[in-house]
Amino acid sequence: MKKRIALLPGDGIGPEVLEAAVDVLKSVAEHYQHQFEFEYGLIGGVALDEAGVPLPKETVDTCKAADAILLGAVGGPKWDQHPSELRPEKGLLSIRKQLDLFANLRPVKVFESLASASPLKKEYIEGVDFVIVRELTGGLYFGKPSKQYVNQDGSQEVVDTLFYKKTEMERVIREAFRMAKARKGKVTSVDKANVLESSKLWRKTAEEIADEFPNVELHHMLVDNAAMQLIHAPAQFDIIVTENMFGDILSDEASMLTGSLGMLPSASLSSSGLHLYEPIHGSAPDIAGQNIANPLAAILSAAMMLRNSFGLEAEAQAVEHAVDQVLQSGKRTKDLAKDASVCSTKSMTEAVKAALADDHAISDIMSAYV
Repeated sequence: MKKRIALLPGDGIGPEVLEAAVDVLKSVAEHYQHQFEFEYGLIGGVALDEAGVPLPKETVDTCKAADAILLGAVGGPKWDQHPSELRPEKGLLSIRKQLDLFANLRPVKVFESLASASPLKKEYIEGVDFVIVRELTGGLYFGKPSKQYVNQDGSQEVVDTLFYKKTEMERVIREAFRMAKARKGKVTSVDKANVLESSKLWRKTAEEIADEFPNVELHHMLVDNAAMQLIHAPAQFDIIVTENMFGDILSDEASMLTGSLGMLPSASLSSSGLHLYEPIHGSAPDIAGQNIANPLAAILSAAMMLRNSFGLEAEAQAVEHAVDQVLQSGKRTKDLAKDASVCSTKSMTEAVKAALADDHAISDIMSAYV
């Protein structure tokens, strides 16, 4: 198989973790006889520095010509004083809008070997395996007007607008139901329908979509209760679907069930089939360039790409199994273990590649006896 992948390293630790994912993908290509072509683009703060905008047109063109997109991270304090329209994060929001990346998938699965790294007791996180489906192109982050005002008397006012079209709600909720149908058959729709008009329409839309999927259970949950339940009983969830800002907050909260933001991949889906994959941990500029960042979320994001964009299930499972084997062997990056024996970014990546090679060699031996 031959595929073209657009690479957007971005800022902070983005280039380091993306390099790790690319190294693993090259190993996959070697072991499974695929050909992956990589083309780089600018986004975020580095794009501001080099091109004057957080998302150059050339980057969008590179992405549109690709079969899938891998992104590192954007942002950092270096650009905090830029006006809001020239912040690195605007590059990320813009690419979501321009490519119509409407649904963000954030799987939350606790590796047994990392149970001790979670701040929760083991009995609370046992069996945790769910996906947060977050709407990505509407809501507060895109509503207009969004502005600060200074009145003639010097007093200040501010407005942010939460705007949604029903069609935006429908497509992300329907995607959540499709996923649940292939999993445990349970959707938890999270809203604030006791207060917000947008949430009242969200809840009504979810009930309408549920009629299309009679074998999938729909449960409603207010966002404040959902935040509590993620800590109190996270194993109850299968698919959580919610609007943009709620999903942003809840998915970061859920990440701590695994012990580290450095463990969670994500996928942003478009209706065209051009999807973007990225770790959810952010740019972490305080550790950039030190070779201590956890590359596993980026590597697992690449596995999601292999599965969802290329249909390479065996290859995706091989990468995920390699990550699991490395963790079971006791290897840890600094975010997961604070002692002096922790792995560097590069050594963790090499360990995953070695596990992938060993697993493939065993598969070859076994197939010879079939």
